Amino acid sequence: MKLLFIGGTGTISAAISRRVLELDWELWLLNRGTRPLSSWASVSGESGAVEEAARAGRLHEIRCDIDGSEIAEKLAGLEFDAVADFIAYRPEQALRDHRLFKNRTAQYLFISSASAYQKPLSDYRVSEATPLSNPLWDYSRQKIACEEYLAKAYREEGFPVTIVRPSHTYDERKVPLGVHGHNGSWQVVKRIREEKPVIIHGDGTSLWTMTHSRDFARAFTGLVGNIHALGETVQITGDETLTWNQIYECIARAVGKPLKAVHVSSEFLAAAGDYDFEGGLLGDKAASVVFDNTKLKRLVPGFVSRIRFDQGIRETVNYLLAHKDCQTDDPEFDSLCDRVIAAREKALAEIRS
Repeated sequence: MKLLFIGGTGTISAAISRRVLELDWELWLLNRGTRPLSSWASVSGESGAVEEAARAGRLHEIRCDIDGSEIAEKLAGLEFDAVADFIAYRPEQALRDHRLFKNRTAQYLFISSASAYQKPLSDYRVSEATPLSNPLWDYSRQKIACEEYLAKAYREEGFPVTIVRPSHTYDERKVPLGVHGHNGSWQVVKRIREEKPVIIHGDGTSLWTMTHSRDFARAFTGLVGNIHALGETVQITGDETLTWNQIYECIARAVGKPLKAVHVSSEFLAAAGDYDFEGGLLGDKAASVVFDNTKLKRLVPGFVSRIRFDQGIRETVNYLLAHKDCQTDDPEFDSLCDRVIAAREKALAEIRS
């Protein structure tokens, strides 16, 4: 198999890139080269497969801006069994990929998002048949527009698209959270380590699904080259459903400190600061969801999630604590947490007086 990944070094795509090389497939990465191979190759101690693939000529990099003038020259003479775009989310990017790859690949995989499903949900059980509508998050609406364009290209001209909808996927470098700042998850982990109160949106009892990137990679590669996946939309998520309270408890246990949870309504958080909590919470994580992965398991027989969240998050926290480069402080978000928690306590005190 000869694959081209647009992106290929992010949370989801790095795990898939490593999995592709483990399968002895040929991988081409098209990106601007801002993240070196070493930064994703050795996250899980899997650098050996990457280094071997590079030596064997099974790993190639195309360093350029896909929207730049040199892209046609860079792709000249190249054809692929599959092309996957991990970074496109606007309709004009889907149109660009359609134009670039319609005669270069036997399959095009578009990475959409489970946040595209209707908000509010009419049924907490979510499958590929759940309607798409998200008035609360522009990111999701853009993904929906991309899906609509690509589905039309498949219907009208047979463009070999497979649409993939991930939900909340994490890896060794990323602690998955409901509420965090612009600099990622470290500040929340730091607050737990310092035994400071941590904000959980709502009352923490809404249902959510976490997916480890290595599980995602195994499912994704089962769709690559799969003729039954052409023209289809497939969600890839874990099978384990947790409440947000359970999620944060697992994180705290991995850190080795007690969880001091403070529950704050998602509506209040959306109005409290310069963060996209309206989209990220009201348009996504505040809703209870239970994913029906029947379609995925029909297309990829035998697939099952292997990494339980409490196990995966322990690995993630250990990696984070061992790597200073992953520990980016976020004083602005830290201050917001303190102010929101103080405002909540003040309101409670006034009500009780």
